[in-house]
Amino acid sequence: MPRLRRLILLALWPLGVSFTPAQDLPVNYDEDKVPAYELPDPLVMQDGTRVESAEQWYERRRPELLRLFEEHVFGRTPKQSLEIRAVVVNRTLAFGGRAVRREVDLVVPGKPDGPMRLLIYSPTQVDGPAPAFLALNFTGNQSIQPDPGITLSTRWMRQVPGRGIEKNRATPASRGTLASRWPVPLILERGYALVTTYYGDIDPDFDDGFANGVHPALDPESGRGPSAWGSIAAWAWGLSRALDYLESDELVDAGRVALLGHSRLGKTALWAGATDERFALVISTTSGCGGAALSRRCFGETVARINRVFPHWLCERFRPYNRRESALPVARHQLHALIPPRPVLLRSAHEHPPTCPPRAPTCARPPAP
Repeated sequence: MPRLRRLILLALWPLGVSFTPAQDLPVNYDEDKVPAYELPDPLVMQDGTRVESAEQWYERRRPELLRLFEEHVFGRTPKQSLEIRAVVVNRTLAFGGRAVRREVDLVVPGKPDGPMRLLIYSPTQVDGPAPAFLALNFTGNQSIQPDPGITLSTRWMRQVPGRGIEKNRATPASRGTLASRWPVPLILERGYALVTTYYGDIDPDFDDGFANGVHPALDPESGRGPSAWGSIAAWAWGLSRALDYLESDELVDAGRVALLGHSRLGKTALWAGATDERFALVISTTSGCGGAALSRRCFGETVARINRVFPHWLCERFRPYNRRESALPVARHQLHALIPPRPVLLRSAHEHPPTCPPRAPTCARPPAP
């Protein structure tokens, strides 16, 4: 466990962040201004019945909490199945023969903007399939390593200074810009595989009325309702589809996949881990409002700010809770409770780095370990 813990700490910041200040929305960083609040008991059902057994939790309370988070926060992910086709685009040795590098396209029927492309590094020095870290990335697969064999993403991307992105598209200068946050050689040395895909391959991170990404492939023809799924639920859906593929992969032990995410993708990791019990470990860093933070504290990033700046992340039914956090029928500690008995690791930043704009909590991150 100490080795795994150290590896996790070194791998905790593999993702880039973007800044979208909302100066017109006040942000509270004063503990004295935190309002009085109460947290609902995870072990008390809506009708007041107390959970007294594991059977009650799994048969009644856990499904009830999942439904409440679906209806009021993340939105309902459509249940229909799709015939997703996996295509191995290339396969070659990497890192001097210490790894097998593969790119695999997951072709989703009805998705208008192309497949999800998985980048997989598997160690060659292990016997049998290797346990793996699975994470979405912010600026394309090519950003995690300066490897010219990784296909340059052509998807829309958020403008982030110093990331080699111009006019919302990755350029060759983006190769390896986040390599320091993705310790691939160390991961391989310790006997783990690494699996990643650009989150925009699943759903673009802008408010486009859900015309792109996986939403057109799964949304009902009758239209979207107030509890229809947002982008975070779509990204979580994509993580589960990646795990579907890994279950058929002879080089990866799909029963030992650790899921991790940072910032908005930390929110995504928590929701994916709550809804898909196949993930063996969930790691979420600096996930803020909508993730690990207690919205009822009204401290830092708030429900109103999330809904104003990123209206596509969560369902429409979440918006009436702006400045009414205590009216939500669920609280974040109940989201965390949906993951055990599988382990979950939560880490959050305390101070903003000096390059962050003032009052922009989503860009906060701690110093590198």
